[in-house]
Amino acid sequence: MNSTIQAQGIVQIDDARVKVTEWRFAPGAATGWHKHAHDYVVVPLTSGKLRLDEPGGSRVVELTLGVSYNRAVGVEHDVVNVNDFEFRFVEIELK
Repeated sequence: MNSTIQAQGIVQIDDARVKVTEWRFAPGAATGWHKHAHDYVVVPLTSGKLRLDEPGGSRVVELTLGVSYNRAVGVEHDVVNVNDFEFRFVEIELK
């Protein structure tokens, strides 16, 4: 399932070591399909649910304000806000 609303990424830092992006998702907004080229950490700025559309199917995950998680290079997905409110997180890519 593809969303037509685009999530907004605001790059805060992009240097030789890290890229830090604040992501803002209006209700129904999505990142679009992408593959991560670096290991990364996500720091939720909102509590709520996101749908992850992945090559093997879709799943809904619950994120909690301030509870960070990390993923390895190569993750491929589309991230969709399934809440009826704006969802935000900071993504820190380790180069």
